[in-house]
Amino acid sequence: MAAVFAAGVGAGAINSVVGSGTLITFPVLLATGLSPVTATVSNALGLIPGSVSGAIGYRKELSGQRRRILKLGVGALIGGLTGATLLLSLPADAFETIVPALVGLALVLVALQPRLGRTVQRRRERTGASPRRDGGPLLFAGLTLASVYGGYFAAAQGIIYLSLMGMLLDESLQRLNAVKNVLSAVVNTVAALFFLFAADFDWTAVALIAVGSALGGYLGAKVGRRFSPLVLRILVVTVGTVALVQLLLR
Repeated sequence: MAAVFAAGVGAGAINSVVGSGTLITFPVLLATGLSPVTATVSNALGLIPGSVSGAIGYRKELSGQRRRILKLGVGALIGGLTGATLLLSLPADAFETIVPALVGLALVLVALQPRLGRTVQRRRERTGASPRRDGGPLLFAGLTLASVYGGYFAAAQGIIYLSLMGMLLDESLQRLNAVKNVLSAVVNTVAALFFLFAADFDWTAVALIAVGSALGGYLGAKVGRRFSPLVLRILVVTVGTVALVQLLLR
């Protein structure tokens, strides 16, 4: 119980700043003897308070982004529900081959985001085009697909969100991180609500992770908001690399 609670605190903190908290809680839940599906659905429900507290911690950075969040939240809802359905209907190895590739690509995009952003900005200046505040259809489609993955497993989901938004939105990494927390909360909530009617939970694990992630999410946001863009980007790439290695070794 102590290990599950501690994993919840760590996952909540990492999710609010970077993402990939599932890579902490999921192995701990498996070590307690839970099956992979029960561990996944219990983890999804338990991490909801952490996503919410992380979003609250980033409420200042959410200012002025309501319209963007409402639009992208629709894609997160659709994707999360689809991913949850796939978890209970597809074999476990269906996603295992593509997940490391998605995470690896996301890490490259995050690392190169400043250079890619400058390239996009120069192209806009040449063409006279103005950046779309919502990222356009490409971002909506990309985040919806990322949310399908999030509803299925969620490891490194936040890193994929940050890479896509960093490419297509002209915003600071901290403001994008705030949006990421809200979208993650949407995915976790819709997936967990679906699981309530279709899967078995370990309610002790859910309660421990919920309390731990709520605490960790808020503390993580308080600390993460102070990071410079460079430090935050380095942290994202570092945590993402650890996540990628763990996924490849599973």
